[in-house]
Amino acid sequence: MVHLIEQDFGKFKNEPVKKFTWQSKSGVKVSVISYGAIIQSILVPDKSGQLNDVVLGFDDLQGYVDRNTPYLGAMVGRCANRIRGASFQIDGVTYQLAKNVSGHDHLHGGIVGFDKVNWKSLVDGSKVIFSHLSKDGEEGYPGDLLTNITYEVTDEGIIKIEFTATTTEKTVVNLTNHSYFNLAGHEMGSDELYNHVISINADKITETTPQSIPTGRFVKVGGTPFDLRIPIRLGDAMKQGQNLFDDNFCINTYGNKELNFVSRVNHPQSGRYLEVHSDQPGVQLYTSNFLPSPDEPALIGKSGVGYRRHAAFCLETQNYPDAIHHPNFPSPVLKPGEIYRHRVNYSFGVDKQFNEPQVISS
Repeated sequence: MVHLIEQDFGKFKNEPVKKFTWQSKSGVKVSVISYGAIIQSILVPDKSGQLNDVVLGFDDLQGYVDRNTPYLGAMVGRCANRIRGASFQIDGVTYQLAKNVSGHDHLHGGIVGFDKVNWKSLVDGSKVIFSHLSKDGEEGYPGDLLTNITYEVTDEGIIKIEFTATTTEKTVVNLTNHSYFNLAGHEMGSDELYNHVISINADKITETTPQSIPTGRFVKVGGTPFDLRIPIRLGDAMKQGQNLFDDNFCINTYGNKELNFVSRVNHPQSGRYLEVHSDQPGVQLYTSNFLPSPDEPALIGKSGVGYRRHAAFCLETQNYPDAIHHPNFPSPVLKPGEIYRHRVNYSFGVDKQFNEPQVISS
């Protein structure tokens, strides 16, 4: 039986911020805070039973309010990822959004996105439902958008997240969770990140410009560094090109009613693994390229740990980026009377006899 406890986690604009912690029979322990609906910690046992926190983050609320520019653990929206030119048209009407990346594009919902608000919370058995009403015109988006996020943790060590949203006007919606994972432990940095072994169920990616804006074309992964269909050591994949990875992979089995296999990541030394299933068409693999370089001051996170470039990976299940500008992408437009739904499961466990793939020579 999963145990769920509720605690205070400080105040934001004189409103209490709540912290919810699930303890599962598998040993997995998960904490989520109401500010940003952020996954604050995930403790997972290794093959010897030792617990370690496998997500980057901060010990206190002020860290998330003042220093969370990389969106550590956050819920991002209304629209995750980028929108070219920070504008879009619906029914001939142009909507101008905040230009908060590259000087002219829009990223992760804008300057005050869903990661920077304190969500209302409701406990329903072992589930926690977070709710937020984004008013018409916030960050330039049309329509009042009511969003709910339901978190649940099972005794098997599965974090189940369901996003739903409704709107009063046609609008753009693409929600995701932006957790940064390092299965060796949040403090272990790039050396252990490179030792992870990854596979992704995708035979193509969305081609992008150097500013990470999709061109509308697709690139088949065969013969490229993006071919992660067969498990490969992450460091070996990353060294095959520059600035790898920050790319949207197109999930092969998208369209099934059930959740589709997205990715599996193993850390051989600890035995920990993460498996991701979702009902979304894409997943953004991001390897923390924009965290501080070795020559820059580190981002100070939990327990005083300094987070730097390639300290963790993200698997952000999503619609394709900038889909509003590409008719050949799944539509991101939500209409009045419709319900936006997005389900994703993050499953954690221990594989005591994992065999590493053959290392690619440099």
